[in-house]
Amino acid sequence: MPTIPWTTPKDAAIPPEVVVMASRFDLQSLAQVPAFLRAAMRIRAQMLGAPGVVGLSLIARPLHKTFFTLSAWSDRGALDKAVAHRPHVDTMTNFHPKMAGSTFAFWTAPGTSLPLQWPEAMRRLDAER
Repeated sequence: MPTIPWTTPKDAAIPPEVVVMASRFDLQSLAQVPAFLRAAMRIRAQMLGAPGVVGLSLIARPLHKTFFTLSAWSDRGALDKAVAHRPHVDTMTNFHPKMAGSTFAFWTAPGTSLPLQWPEAMRRLDAER
């Protein structure tokens, strides 16, 4: 299972409390995996440059057609603003009909808890399913 480890932008300010988002995306077909992985890498680059991002990680399970993201933000407004811009918004539009399902979990955590850990994110995503 390829994992891109937690990455914090070098100029990121770590606030006392962060807004965390974990996501799970399940694709309908293995044929969609390469394009989704390329899109995920473009979105990763976008998010690392987005105002308010504190850090992020990605897990790809290509043979299971499943991708997971984990990110921390200075506030919910920064997260909402980032996902409304390209390439993220275009990817959402393009892949929405190709999804078998998606799950999201949001919570807050102390800034001192960074880098975030995947077991907690997976537990929260499982609770949302």
